[in-house]
Amino acid sequence: MEELARSAKASSRILAGLSTADKNACLLAMATALESATAEIVEANAADMKTGAAMGLSSAMLDRLRLDAKRVAGMARGLREVAALPDPVGRVLDERVRPNGLKLRKISTPIGVVVIIYESRPNVTADAASLCFKSGNATILRGGKEALNSNLKIASTMIAAARKALPGFPEHAIQVVPVPDRDAIPELLSLTAYVDLCMPRGGEGLIRAVAECSKVPVIKHYKGVCHVYVDAAADPAMATSIVLNAKIQRPGVCNAMETLLIDRKIAPKFLPGIAQQLAAKNVEIRADKDGLELLGGAEALPKLKAATEDDFYREYNDYIMNLKVVDGVQEAVRHINKYGSAHSDSIVTGSEPVAQAFLSGVDSAAVYWNASTRFTDGGEFGMGAEIGISTDKIGARGPMGLEELTSYKWIGIGSGQVRT
Repeated sequence: MEELARSAKASSRILAGLSTADKNACLLAMATALESATAEIVEANAADMKTGAAMGLSSAMLDRLRLDAKRVAGMARGLREVAALPDPVGRVLDERVRPNGLKLRKISTPIGVVVIIYESRPNVTADAASLCFKSGNATILRGGKEALNSNLKIASTMIAAARKALPGFPEHAIQVVPVPDRDAIPELLSLTAYVDLCMPRGGEGLIRAVAECSKVPVIKHYKGVCHVYVDAAADPAMATSIVLNAKIQRPGVCNAMETLLIDRKIAPKFLPGIAQQLAAKNVEIRADKDGLELLGGAEALPKLKAATEDDFYREYNDYIMNLKVVDGVQEAVRHINKYGSAHSDSIVTGSEPVAQAFLSGVDSAAVYWNASTRFTDGGEFGMGAEIGISTDKIGARGPMGLEELTSYKWIGIGSGQVRT
């Protein structure tokens, strides 16, 4: 681990000096190489899918692990999108001249060495590596053991392409931890002389374990307990579309809805219909007492049961969700701020005052009015591929793209000034 980190630090010094044109040429070459290697990547992924099935991964987690030609093409497209984005390094963030004539300039700079720890989703390998590379950072990637073959193949393909495109490409700019041993993580994250930042992506257990053992700064979100609140002034058709999209479009991701809140005023009319549509998609509904009564009891639907207090804190990443009937927007806000994870929450309403109360009251990284929570994503935000979602309040918050992967330094230009 020390050798990986030391090599990454040396490469980060070279990366910081690469021109925008050089970085973009490498990224475009990487994209083409991934497309050319689609068959080999899918073959490596097939071995990982067998490992995942043997590990007993859920269908939603297996979906996150799976790669096919379309997803490989998506990774290549993401690299090209990153190449097309403005270079985040060298931006002038602030500029001022002091009374003594000293000129001060605040300039964006790379962070240095970034460790990414993640589960399943081997497309993260390409996304994270491309964003770190464009922002001048060396990256060390530690995926789950279930995706090791896929991750190694993706990374080696990208590195080989970059070395052909740029003879001076620092070969340790992108590295995958080649062993599945858990002991590798605390060892790597103890190397404060070489590693500047860690970003874990995955379940709450993984992120908490990383945060507790790390001696380097960690940007994190523990879980995605996302809500959709359907207000009394909501358009029923719009609300139905948003709820279904937020829950079932991809239930295994962190911005999927886990809890549906419904205003008591419309619950008798809206709830039975949406519950039937969710049940038709094989969604298990865990409802509060009022929700159960309005639906006719736990026997009314095949997968309807009473919710417990703990359920409202849970991120399911599966075809399971909570349901609660609330008395208006203020109770919805209180519920979200208590049980939510400060990730993504949405209100569906035709009332602007009610919407503004929700948008200002909910303390989450992304808050929506009449839109699905599924939009909390770097690509959907126009950032290109994202490296993760942060629910921290210090530093980056929400989707993390290129700008969030930079730090800054102050440059002072004088003409002989000394401090008196």
